[in-house]
Amino acid sequence: MLPSYYTVKGYGEQEMVIEKSRFICYISRAETEEEAIAFIQQIKKKHWDATHNCSAYLIGEHDQIQKANDDGEPSGTAGVPMLEVLKKKGLKDTVAVVTRYFGGIKLGAGGLVRAYSRAVTEGLKAAGIVERRLMRVMHVTIDYPWLGKVENELRASTYMIKNIHYADRVTFEVLVPEDGQSLFAEWVTELTNGRADLVVGAAEYRERLLPSETKL
Repeated sequence: MLPSYYTVKGYGEQEMVIEKSRFICYISRAETEEEAIAFIQQIKKKHWDATHNCSAYLIGEHDQIQKANDDGEPSGTAGVPMLEVLKKKGLKDTVAVVTRYFGGIKLGAGGLVRAYSRAVTEGLKAAGIVERRLMRVMHVTIDYPWLGKVENELRASTYMIKNIHYADRVTFEVLVPEDGQSLFAEWVTELTNGRADLVVGAAEYRERLLPSETKL
């Protein structure tokens, strides 16, 4: 599992007109190739009367699956430029479809590349980009006399309390960056004079929405 990666928050849609042609970009997250294909087919069905429904997607931790389709546009002028935008943004598990309704003015190869690239760029702004960071759930168990101090310090820190369990002792479930477990353990040990019991729990991804102006 990757320590962190970027992907789209979810569904996004953006339309623009270039030289009288309508370009409508649709973006979605797709964690499998089947999901990507289903999304593409959904858009094609919606815009069955469009001149072109070009698509691109990349899937997998190491972008193992990459596909681009020009759907009738001159080879290399639509699907590949769309895919390149996703790659340059460092995105994973993302599918893009750009629907074009031809407006009567030919754009030329360079114009098409710019149009499809711009459409995806704007579509990504509409969808939003998130950083998914791998976090480890650390179980911190303490006696009740330590409750106030530990809880206050945790809430004042950069660590996130996921849950608190009250039983014979108190157990905090704390989300810690995957690569920061040792530092957290040292911090808790110092905070409690070694009175806390630590158990390493499961790993899970947490998402953080990036500001639209963030450059990836």
